[in-house]
Amino acid sequence: MKTKHFFYLLAIAILVYVSFIFFHLIKTYCKEDKIKPITPQGYTNDASRLNLTKVDTIIDVSGNRDSMINQLRAALKYSNQNKIPISIAGAKHSMGGHTMYPNGIQINMRPYKKMQIDTVNDVLTIGSGALWEDAIDYLDNFNRSIAVMQAFSSFSIGGSISVNGHGWQKNCPPISWSVVSFTLMNYRGEIVNCSRTENQELFSLVLGGYGLFGIILDVKLKIVANENLQFKMYKLKSSEYLSYFKKHATDDEKVKLVFGRLNISNKNFLEKATLDVFKTTNIPLPKKMKRTNSSLTEVKRLVFRNSVNSEFGKRLRWDLETTVGEFSGNECFSRNEILNDNVSLIENKDTSSTDILQEYFIPERNFYHYINELKKVLPNKYIDLLNITIRGVTKDNDTYLRYANEDVFGFVFLFNQKKNEQQEIEMKKLTQQLAEIAIGLQGTYYLPYRLQISKETFRKSYPQADTFFKLKLKYDPDEVFKNKFYDYYK
Repeated sequence: MKTKHFFYLLAIAILVYVSFIFFHLIKTYCKEDKIKPITPQGYTNDASRLNLTKVDTIIDVSGNRDSMINQLRAALKYSNQNKIPISIAGAKHSMGGHTMYPNGIQINMRPYKKMQIDTVNDVLTIGSGALWEDAIDYLDNFNRSIAVMQAFSSFSIGGSISVNGHGWQKNCPPISWSVVSFTLMNYRGEIVNCSRTENQELFSLVLGGYGLFGIILDVKLKIVANENLQFKMYKLKSSEYLSYFKKHATDDEKVKLVFGRLNISNKNFLEKATLDVFKTTNIPLPKKMKRTNSSLTEVKRLVFRNSVNSEFGKRLRWDLETTVGEFSGNECFSRNEILNDNVSLIENKDTSSTDILQEYFIPERNFYHYINELKKVLPNKYIDLLNITIRGVTKDNDTYLRYANEDVFGFVFLFNQKKNEQQEIEMKKLTQQLAEIAIGLQGTYYLPYRLQISKETFRKSYPQADTFFKLKLKYDPDEVFKNKFYDYYK
């Protein structure tokens, strides 16, 4: 009878806890205003929703290559005649005005996504406006996959190359490593081919060049085999991260994808971590890539959004994700399924606030020192920290304005802030602090985000910047291609 009574009480306790979780998720859902941000006609914005900018013209290019080229040359002529600068946009996930210029011309490359595969040499030729999810869908038909890409597939190819994004593919440099060549329209309307052997200097400047040297048209990318991968999560202390990473990722030849995450709840803040790996198997691929269930995506999104300004929500998310991760260990997915995650998984549907990404790159020798330094400025009482993931990035030998001068670990932060002056001031102060901590540990910070770091700190992190801007004038002497990032840092 006592055993029966215990299980009865246990069942009630579980029911109460589940009901409590359900209540919190419903509460989160009801708090969201779910108003779709609308950009007024004649204006543009980006993912931060903090860069509303009036422009002269927005040009949506044609999906047809010949028509697109004619459009772009006409835009360059209009720019030259009227002395109006041009900026280039894709999915607009950069957050510092990199895709816009006040009263300028914005070229929207999104419609141009023509694709062709070379299965002999494993190369994909793709229009710069295509999203990674477009590429994944296409490659899935040929049992091929992306070699290097970011965590979400809803970014554009041209945008990712322009910011030289990095992925979570094991032992890989940034995306630039996977670029075989690309065609570029320069300020005169000429189309030039850029590679490691042809226009080599321009090749290195455009990769991670933030659209300042011309318009990327077609890109040739290395691709790899699509394969079945087995998931495994390790729960550990953050002080054990490097040893776990070496044993369960670096030294395991079967591991293809790997990332880590730090616990950001007040309880055990930055003391606990997870290491998620995906290992190759001998299991045949399914005939077709499975699609994510929209209802499940919404539940995951609500669990994530429930952590905003909520210690309970942060602990709940950590407990759920680590528990589910353990239970789903050894489950298999195709590489394409894993890579094909949309940013809608974490979408903020509350227009009073915005989510802000930041990234810092730290050499392995200073990994633990960096985590200890973070504890001095985080958590911040004004700005809410939602997530920290960790990704290994090997040395970049291709780009000019590079952030991976050696093998580093990328710490990817996601913050939530209110859209008001006080939190803007506090975010700027915190961002400067975080950048200085990284630089003090021989690290760097990533440039596609808010323009809240001083010019002096920028040049400490990127000592090659002055030469970079001189070379900008070599290849674009009339400064046809401009954006807010350029104006701020040049």
